[in-house]
Amino acid sequence: MKHTLIASSIALCLLMAGATAPFSAIASDKEVQATDLVDIFEKLGGKHPGFRKAHAKGMCAIGTFVPSPNEHFKGAALLANSDLPVAMRFSLGGANPNSDERAPGTRGLGMQIKLPNGSFHTFTGNNFPVFAGKDPETFFGFLSTLLPDENGKTDPAKTMAFIQANPSVQANAMWNQQAKTPASFANTGFFGLHTFYFNQASGEKTKFRWDIQPSLGVKTLDKDEAAKMPEEFLVDTFTKQLEEGAVSFTIMASLGEEQDSDIDPSQQWPAERPQVALGTVTVTANGGDACKNTNFDPNIMSAGFTPSADPVLRMRSPSYAISFGKRLSNQ
Repeated sequence: MKHTLIASSIALCLLMAGATAPFSAIASDKEVQATDLVDIFEKLGGKHPGFRKAHAKGMCAIGTFVPSPNEHFKGAALLANSDLPVAMRFSLGGANPNSDERAPGTRGLGMQIKLPNGSFHTFTGNNFPVFAGKDPETFFGFLSTLLPDENGKTDPAKTMAFIQANPSVQANAMWNQQAKTPASFANTGFFGLHTFYFNQASGEKTKFRWDIQPSLGVKTLDKDEAAKMPEEFLVDTFTKQLEEGAVSFTIMASLGEEQDSDIDPSQQWPAERPQVALGTVTVTANGGDACKNTNFDPNIMSAGFTPSADPVLRMRSPSYAISFGKRLSNQ
């Protein structure tokens, strides 16, 4: 969102300069509900009936998943069958379906793999490596500072104060401050952010976080390059790349250690954690409306996989369900 990027940039510049906010700000002590998050996204991005309440603008693609079996995920049904059908939705952050694609910032991916028994495994990620808050209350508090007052004006000082008082927001805000415009969805890497577990038949648990790496490499546009692009270019760019050759992504799993947090998506695990490939997704065609009625809930997983107790991850299911229901009823 535009407000998020501007406010975060101002706040981080002041933080790095050692500035002191005129007042402090803390996350709400009120337990945030899924409806609260859906409502605040609508307040920030406007009401757009029939569209997702977050990541409203996007495109669908279809493809196939070829697994890479390994000892850490032994026995996983997800990795036991080849050429599984995949539906993918690439998107921009925010609730506005008319977002300017030249703007830097958040890009998202929802991916759903269908297994032979009819079950699904869902991957939902963003191009930033850490979430903006350790829990829903912190995230909601951060978004609340971006709301305009009764005169339609925002107060960057309020956002700055909140970031200073809430360290778990700072890494994401720093990322926003440095973010460039992705050159294409096919040149964007995505991070799952949350921790998951795979329960092996032996009783051992594999603790992991996933990320998706593009075969064409990560590429971004600097400010001048982005300014020369049309307001909408991502679908055309992706289509051209697809026509020129294979567009594919590798799903990687970072293996966590005991000291790595499994409940705080604002904390990035050390880069030296070992990684193994779960498999490769090859895009075969643009998907048209194939993703329109798909709910990319990351808690929908195939047999053997379980979510962690991460409160942000747990909040995604009811939030997605509310947004899904509103979208289907054209609200």
